[in-house]
Amino acid sequence: MTAPAATATAGATTAALFTQVMRRGPLSRSALMKTTGLSSATVTRAVRHLLDAGYLREHTDGPTQPSLGRPANPLSVAASRAHFLGIKITVDEVVGVVTDLCAEVCASRRGLLRDASPEAAVDAISDLVAELLRDIGDRASSVRRLCLAVSGDIDHASGTVRYSPWLDWHDLPLAATVEARVGIPTVIENDVQALTIGQQWFGFGAGVESFVLATIGTGVACGIVIDGHVVQGALGVAGELGHLPIEAGGPVCHCGNQGCVEAICSEGAIAASAAAVSGRPGITHAEALALARDGAHPAAARVFARAGRAIGLALAAVANLVGPERIVLSGEGLAAYDMYEKHMRDAFQSQAFGAVAACELVVRPLPFEEWARGAAALAIRELATTGAFT
Repeated sequence: MTAPAATATAGATTAALFTQVMRRGPLSRSALMKTTGLSSATVTRAVRHLLDAGYLREHTDGPTQPSLGRPANPLSVAASRAHFLGIKITVDEVVGVVTDLCAEVCASRRGLLRDASPEAAVDAISDLVAELLRDIGDRASSVRRLCLAVSGDIDHASGTVRYSPWLDWHDLPLAATVEARVGIPTVIENDVQALTIGQQWFGFGAGVESFVLATIGTGVACGIVIDGHVVQGALGVAGELGHLPIEAGGPVCHCGNQGCVEAICSEGAIAASAAAVSGRPGITHAEALALARDGAHPAAARVFARAGRAIGLALAAVANLVGPERIVLSGEGLAAYDMYEKHMRDAFQSQAFGAVAACELVVRPLPFEEWARGAAALAIRELATTGAFT
């Protein structure tokens, strides 16, 4: 085996052990041997490297029981060893957090976008990063990387926004542009994928091998985890729930097709439909919701019922395909949940096949700070899985 290959193997082993402690710790060396199948010598070397580098700490305050000649003291992540920035970019603001190695939020801030141009976004991101670094003081020197969460078709490998419909960005090398401005290694990811990774590692998905996270709001999308792996697909665009065709002859979607889920139940689509049936052009989603709730506008209520049915059918289609243990619904669109819940659940039950009908369907409001935390979690995952423990 060549020296570079040996180094790569050692790095992968260290990364695997660190990931186990991060997601399931505290763990003893014996427990790590059982969960990873690695030898005693391999575990000992990797653990020693992580302890020396300050990424793990050993708990010695309780009674120590020997285990096959190895220390049985539990190991846990030294959370303050490194920090990470996560920023969620919306059409009108940037939302950022700083987290430690265990994705605990140390600071959070929001900043407005003066417009949706890439230049305005980079300016706002740069300002937000500077403010967050000031907020954490001396810990700023331990920030390892920044992850940007952006809606749309994202090429994580190249750091490029291939297409973001709500921001109207095309082939934008956002990661490199931001990194040059802020001086911190920067990566980007689709916002729903980032949120899914954050929840898989540090949230409601921890300990669940297969689940779906669906978000309803400005757009409609989902993250899919099967057997512990986030599904991204060969082109990185898996999970485009909003572009499932759900209604033949339905409204035209911004993608050019008819009857997409997003063309029926996104906030903009609901507002447009409610405006048409109520004779009140230009009303907002919030105004449409108020019309539907006051009981005097049954046509507006039917708009939400139609949206609920579309969501339920879409979730059933995903559940039938991947058979998740749990589906979690989130996003700004939950503000109208009371108006479409029954229609959504009825549609889901009507289309779910066999045992899929028993899939747990839960609602979890997650503010944009949680999306930013998901971006930071992705940066943590990259450190953990690449073994860059220096």
